[in-house]
Amino acid sequence: MGPRPEYAARDTKDENMFDIKRKTIDWAGRPLTLETGRIARQADGAVLATYGETIVLATVVYGRAPKPGLDFFPLTVNYQEKTFAAGKIPGGYFKREGRPTEKETLVSRLIDRPIRPLFVKGFKNETQVVITVLQHDLENDPDIVGMVATSAALTLSGVPFMGPIGAARVGYIDGEFVLNPTLDQMPDSQLDLVVAGTSDALMMVESEAKELSEQVMLDALMFAHRGMQPVIDAIIEMAEHAAKDPFDFQAEDHSGVVTQIQSLVGEDIKAAYTHPGKHARHEAVGAAKKKASAALVKTDENPDGVDSAKFGVAWKECEAHVLRRDIIDNAHRVDGRALDKVRDIVSEVGIFPRTHGSALFTRGETQAIVVATLGTGEDEQYVDSLAGTYKEKFLLHYNFPPYSVGETGRMGGAGRREIGHGKLAWRAIRPMLPTSEEFPYTIRIVSEITESNGSSSMASVCGASLALMDAGVPLKKPVSGIAMGLILEPSGEFAILSDILGDEDHLGDMDFKVAGTRDGITSLQMDIKVAGITEEIMKKAIAQASAGRLHILDEMDKAIDGARTELGEYAPKIESIKVPVDKIRDIIGTGGKIIREIVEKTGAKINIEDDGTVKIAASDQEKIDAAKNWISSIVSEPEPGMIYSGKVVKVVDFGAFVNFFGAKDGLVHVSQIALERVANPADVLSEGQEVKVKFLGFDDRGKTKLSMKVVDQSTGEDLTDKINAERAERGEAPLTEDTGGGGKKREGGGDRGGDRGRGRSRRD
Repeated sequence: MGPRPEYAARDTKDENMFDIKRKTIDWAGRPLTLETGRIARQADGAVLATYGETIVLATVVYGRAPKPGLDFFPLTVNYQEKTFAAGKIPGGYFKREGRPTEKETLVSRLIDRPIRPLFVKGFKNETQVVITVLQHDLENDPDIVGMVATSAALTLSGVPFMGPIGAARVGYIDGEFVLNPTLDQMPDSQLDLVVAGTSDALMMVESEAKELSEQVMLDALMFAHRGMQPVIDAIIEMAEHAAKDPFDFQAEDHSGVVTQIQSLVGEDIKAAYTHPGKHARHEAVGAAKKKASAALVKTDENPDGVDSAKFGVAWKECEAHVLRRDIIDNAHRVDGRALDKVRDIVSEVGIFPRTHGSALFTRGETQAIVVATLGTGEDEQYVDSLAGTYKEKFLLHYNFPPYSVGETGRMGGAGRREIGHGKLAWRAIRPMLPTSEEFPYTIRIVSEITESNGSSSMASVCGASLALMDAGVPLKKPVSGIAMGLILEPSGEFAILSDILGDEDHLGDMDFKVAGTRDGITSLQMDIKVAGITEEIMKKAIAQASAGRLHILDEMDKAIDGARTELGEYAPKIESIKVPVDKIRDIIGTGGKIIREIVEKTGAKINIEDDGTVKIAASDQEKIDAAKNWISSIVSEPEPGMIYSGKVVKVVDFGAFVNFFGAKDGLVHVSQIALERVANPADVLSEGQEVKVKFLGFDDRGKTKLSMKVVDQSTGEDLTDKINAERAERGEAPLTEDTGGGGKKREGGGDRGGDRGRGRSRRD
């Protein structure tokens, strides 16, 4: 569907007011248009990106002077989805967008990660990027469009940004890579891969995969990199006509201070990094820093010293140089390990006997308590997105308290980092979960990081796999994860590190996390701090990660190597049955009367889905069986010749009405109450009395016929054949065919749905 006429008219109206620049390319079979000069003209950079009919606005504003005293780059990225973009009104009392959703937080991180390393080193001016989804066509995910728009806005703004970057999503459908698959195509894809990069390097990777091989993943990365090149070219061409003059920024030279620090405490830093323990190492590094600071930083006693912020930057450079050269020159890591060695691992399961599943995973100085909780359909999370509301049955929450790194700090809700790390672990585990039909539970995983020194997110993956198996969740295969690092020198020398420590992550050039089973990768995440990661480096990193992942799985197997065959004592029990869709309203009843009665009388929880799947949950099997029998009796019909337990609901002159099959009542005629003649049914039967009846079928008017006289009221045995044999010996005719023969005992249903059934019988 093309643009509205009035929208097209506005594109060309009054060129004197707007200095509009546009660039349109065909990208993966759809038009991508970048426009600037019409909207948000007071921002330093603003680009309206349209892909298909998804429209995203990205703006950039930066300060012209650095904030004093900062030793970090104050960049803020805010991605926001407006519900009007999908023709929706927000829920809630205030009917307006509130705190960022999980999707908005994750996409904000997704955009931040590849652009942050590309700002000129030393730039400390406050910079804010705001990305707003203005229209969503429900085909093209706005996250990729937002990354492209951000790259273009930064390139046009004049900020010292060494871009542009491109971005692309890659799917893997029927053995073929698909560039920027639509939302409708994604359910058929074995891969959801998002990649960002420059013209000659990858900068960021985020993915979820269905156990794909290392080679397929590497090929997908290269396919994505090639696929984003037309976007990079289009941004460069647009910048030639629309970019602002570059901001005059000269990075401060710290080389003199670095030299002074090295001469004063270079050997002290080197000695400090020989301590294998984190706290001892940090104390030694802190002592060296304090010594250098006392000699070099400006104070009242040392008015010719350097500014503390400048000293801080120089210190980091000096520290990084010592650590990096030791690794490159001597293959010596901080804790003395070989480059490809994983720290010692201890895996434990069942540490909390009353939880449904629990694990303690310890790898060196990184540790996670992970607990699995099983719930019913009532525990599913409703997620309201631009593409529509859906239910999520697998939740993974990651918590990082400050004590895990030996610090004090604010305790509150989940921050961006916690949401991002939790989602990474979620992506790693989800491909190995059973289907809803195989395991009809809502699953929640909570990972509490109790110690952290490198890759707590991968510890969460390992702990989650262990806890799920401990809970009896039939994982297809166990999953482990490992974090890889990289030291890349300007000379081209490089070293790849397995199972990186926090210091190696902080001072290195790459954070590369791989999770998967013995047979393939389920999630891959990468962040690069330098431009120039080659295919050769990527290939080696993936291969080294594979070996580490398999080693970790071997260590995990020592605790548990497969799911327990039974759920824990305290886990709820759930069974699923399928009913015809047209019978759902019969189970629910008018105003929910029937289902409330089932829940109240059986004690089971019941969840009914639109496709006729009924999930029944309870603490013990008897309650499940009672609810299941009740529902089965509602949706099915009684079988002629079968014996049922029932309850007398009304006694009349000509017999008694018996509730015998769920909500169904039937008439036991006075002649069918007993073998001997019954003058008055009230002399034999009373309301509420438990009886056993045989279903004889329906008469010619469609009324239900029941018999008590051919059923042993104590045992439920069908006496038809026995009675007829006795009658034959006496020379009497057999019972009429109304009494039937060959009945079988069927329990249940006697005290259920009586009111509804009586109403139906009286109408009959």
